[in-house]
Amino acid sequence: MDAVETGSGGGSSATSVAALLDSATEKIGAAGCDDPRGDAEALVADALGIDVEGLSQDGHAEPTPEVIAAIEAAVARRADHEPLAYVLGRAPFRNLEIAVDPRVLWPRKETELLVQVGAELPEGARVHEVGTGSGAIALALISERPDLRVTASDLSPEAVEAARENAERLGLELDVRVAEGLPDDLEGVDMVIANLPYVTDETIYDRSPEIQREPRIAVTGDCGADGLGVIRGLIEETPSGWKLAMEHDTHHGPAMREMLRDATTMRDYMGGERVTVGVAP
Repeated sequence: MDAVETGSGGGSSATSVAALLDSATEKIGAAGCDDPRGDAEALVADALGIDVEGLSQDGHAEPTPEVIAAIEAAVARRADHEPLAYVLGRAPFRNLEIAVDPRVLWPRKETELLVQVGAELPEGARVHEVGTGSGAIALALISERPDLRVTASDLSPEAVEAARENAERLGLELDVRVAEGLPDDLEGVDMVIANLPYVTDETIYDRSPEIQREPRIAVTGDCGADGLGVIRGLIEETPSGWKLAMEHDTHHGPAMREMLRDATTMRDYMGGERVTVGVAP
């Protein structure tokens, strides 16, 4: 990003916050990212150590060379289609801020539906999350419903490490372990919650380039041709009569209702069928 010339006769140059914002927006937009202005504001505010709302008050301020360099590096990463959450190192989720990096998916707003379902369980209910990743869902449930007994698991040791780090940073206690599917000793669960892979190896290239920067094991896994391979496997191993709440792609609703008994599908904030709640057959 080019410096902006200021001053009258001295020939010195400086870069204002407003100019940095405009330049960052242009570079991110030229790369084809969806929300270049919003991304630029998030990155500039982060480097300045202020909220996005504070940018309008500091528009004419002149950041230090170190801050300018940090902004330029962050903008370059975003323009290379690295997810904004990875560049920032965090993502908002419900009432929490979740630390994220390439070990785990960054939590999406639509996934908050799973927390909504869990938060409606009776007092003291036992919940286990499969495929916890960053721990966002389980930790949000613990934060909002401390009476629930929440545990979690993931087949990726790196993801389990990330979830434990988030729990420690947030001051929340989460029993999370490495396991593929349901842990062998799991008993008396009132609800299994899961956001498992549901993107196929073919359709991933029809989506935004950012998703290809996320861990492939968490995006496609062994989804098979219909994208339901991993989800189907968890349903098949879940004891009959246990309740499940599962996120899926927006076209999977009918198939999910066929695989589960007494199933209901919830729509996300964009109107797509996103989470199905039902009973293991």
